[in-house]
Amino acid sequence: MKFRHLLFLALLLANTYTFAQKKVNTDSLLVVTNKLISVEKNYSKAIELGHLGIKNAPNYLDFHIALGRAYKMTHEIDSARYYFNHVIIKNPKYKEAFSYLTLLEIESNNASAAVKTIDQGLALYPEEKEFYLLKLRALNLENDAKTSADYLEFLITKYPDDSSLKDQLYDIKLVSFSDRIGLSNTTTFFNRPGVGPWNYTSLQLVKQLKNLTLIGRYNYNDRQSNNQSILSGSMYEFETYYKTSKKNYSFFNIGLSNDRIFPKVRLSYSFFQNLGKGWESELGMRYNKTINNENYSAAIGIGKYIGPGWLNIKSYMQLGQKKPYPSFSSTYRYYFNSRFDYFSVNAGYGTSPDERETISQFDERISLSSYRMGAGYNKVLYKKIILGVQAGFNRQEYTPSKYQTETNISVNLQYML
Repeated sequence: MKFRHLLFLALLLANTYTFAQKKVNTDSLLVVTNKLISVEKNYSKAIELGHLGIKNAPNYLDFHIALGRAYKMTHEIDSARYYFNHVIIKNPKYKEAFSYLTLLEIESNNASAAVKTIDQGLALYPEEKEFYLLKLRALNLENDAKTSADYLEFLITKYPDDSSLKDQLYDIKLVSFSDRIGLSNTTTFFNRPGVGPWNYTSLQLVKQLKNLTLIGRYNYNDRQSNNQSILSGSMYEFETYYKTSKKNYSFFNIGLSNDRIFPKVRLSYSFFQNLGKGWESELGMRYNKTINNENYSAAIGIGKYIGPGWLNIKSYMQLGQKKPYPSFSSTYRYYFNSRFDYFSVNAGYGTSPDERETISQFDERISLSSYRMGAGYNKVLYKKIILGVQAGFNRQEYTPSKYQTETNISVNLQYML
């Protein structure tokens, strides 16, 4: 009886040793296989050892991962896809299988398959940042800039400290939206008897091309006193934003009018530079020619993405004048679902050459004090309509030491074509 027990124990130990030896050999084989792929780049030998590993340990899924990687490097895409899918089906806990298969589909320009695969991974691992970034790469394959921009805005909300996401949004923000037509109106009320209201109306058409935005605009301005129009007229504008390189873009505007309520010629140019980490700088010039005068201004600004918000500070300074008469403005936007969904606040001092409603009075106003503040809200409705409303208040010096309060109510309506 004792001999039987000893024999059983000896056989058990022998089997355990054989199993352990096989396990060690299998692990060693996997190490060599991965080294052949990652270090020595000997993919054919790696494939040979990978199949040997599967033969010895059919359920050892790491060998299937290795074979998928090796076949991918030898451009045998169907074979690579088979082994990655095999791992996902057998055990979705292998997170790297989702990454490898998604990358395979991205490099094969198969956007729909890549999105489908990474969505499966995100369903299992909703906090895996790498998966979100892979989905962004897959979406970029679809060449739908608006979809990519919307997804980037979602990622910026989820990872507000990742400045690289903000830089990517900067790169596509000029080409992320469809063509659209818009109508806007600003009514200005005054607290002085017999003055106002003033109405400034614009009709614009926006055409979106690759790396280029074209805008045509018709403006009509009507100023009233005691319910009668005392001055009115129209101006035509052409405006463009164009990407000059990967990290910068330019803005140009020209306006022409034969009516006294507008400048005869209005020219604007700004150069915007992405500084990285969510920062953007602006340097520009403004020119206005009226019937009696010409005016040149310099513009300098700095912008910063802060989480889901954007802060911009800008200053204007008159050139060729006895005094520079600087003006300052600041704007903060807090974005929600998209670039067109936001709440904004603004404040400023002085009169700038970018204020269309009072541009014909620019020469008179630049030497007078002006304190302004306002707030607005933009919202996308039914995925096609953009509605914006804004209210502003301006404490304007209209003659030395005498002030009036100007209240601006603006409504902007755009339709995506």
